[in-house]
Amino acid sequence: MSDVFAGLKAVVTGGASGIGAAIAQRLREDGARVAIFDRAITDDLVDAYQVDVTDDASVRAGVAAAAADFGGLDIVVNNAGIGAQGTIEDGDDEEWHRVFDVNVVGAVRVSRAALPFLRESNAAAIVNTCSVAATAGLPARAIYGATKGAVLSLTLQMAADHLREGIRVNCVNPGTADTPWVGRLLDSAEDPAAERAALNARQPHGRLVKAEEVADAVAYLASPRAGSTTGTSLAVDGGMQGLRLRPVGD
Repeated sequence: MSDVFAGLKAVVTGGASGIGAAIAQRLREDGARVAIFDRAITDDLVDAYQVDVTDDASVRAGVAAAAADFGGLDIVVNNAGIGAQGTIEDGDDEEWHRVFDVNVVGAVRVSRAALPFLRESNAAAIVNTCSVAATAGLPARAIYGATKGAVLSLTLQMAADHLREGIRVNCVNPGTADTPWVGRLLDSAEDPAAERAALNARQPHGRLVKAEEVADAVAYLASPRAGSTTGTSLAVDGGMQGLRLRPVGD
């Protein structure tokens, strides 16, 4: 454990499971007090607030409650998100609106509500969870990839708007991560083992990304030690975005 986040207060959306839970744990290990925002919370979660990022009133109430309980806020991790499969033909307007409402506008709502508190912090940072789908074309990921492309651009706009207020804004771009959502996709496949092998092989380092690896990247971007890092996207994708390896044996 370190004390790099000692005395700092953070919000992690979608923090009850998967990558969000790993982020919350990592920040706590490094000394932060962390508020978990999620639609579904259980009694065993510490400092958990039932928040729906698609509901502005719920978001504002959650941010206000966490800030009051903690005595302010320094860090916001916009991690809440939902997946979607299919091409542009496979999703109707309602599906497009639903995924954008969570993945993009949800991050806007939380960040917007937190800004007054972040402006009072000497170590203010926002980290958005983006995706390799923002920078690489993937089959049957049209809706999801479009939302993550929006998150990437939103990160840059927010970084420009709030830098002179002392608020750094960055995003982390995971590859295909070993999360409950991916697990459900694998379970629903005709051949789960073959599908997992294909997902592993799609990433140059040959395996799914670990949630803890994404959490480590978020911790760096949120850390006061990254004081000169803003408007940056950090890929945690096993080389999927930029590497083109020859097939094994060539």
